[in-house]
Amino acid sequence: MKSLKTLLVALILSGSVLAADNPALSGTWVFKADKSKGVGMMGAVAITTNITQSGSILTIHEITVSQGREQRHNDTYDTGGVAKTNESPMGDASTTVSHWENNKLITTWTSAGAVAGTSVVRTETRSVSPDGKSMTVEWSRDGKTSMVMVFDRE
Repeated sequence: MKSLKTLLVALILSGSVLAADNPALSGTWVFKADKSKGVGMMGAVAITTNITQSGSILTIHEITVSQGREQRHNDTYDTGGVAKTNESPMGDASTTVSHWENNKLITTWTSAGAVAGTSVVRTETRSVSPDGKSMTVEWSRDGKTSMVMVFDRE
């Protein structure tokens, strides 16, 4: 009985530690092109991202303004690894699967490829600076980081 209590306490404490590793992504974030890398023409785009978290559900509402034209985009992730359907920024239907890895949220985006029967897999990694003032979103394909977007908390 004593070992069962010890095991239960250890499991509860380890769950608390794991939860503490997950940074608070909730809030309003503003894209900073001058702090970002590999963004190309996106450097001229204004992006404001509002993130809300409720349990394992993360909702991302993004507003982009480019050449005076505003677009709105919403995504929903389940950080517990449950697949969700989202639309990529390019408008393709994608399946997203998210999980926490240490203090980073890793989301795998899978969508149909240009050739019938193929798929494209992109990985998005979100992390928050230790002071909580900036969020980094890294996009990669085939294991190579292609774009690093930095957002400051508003």
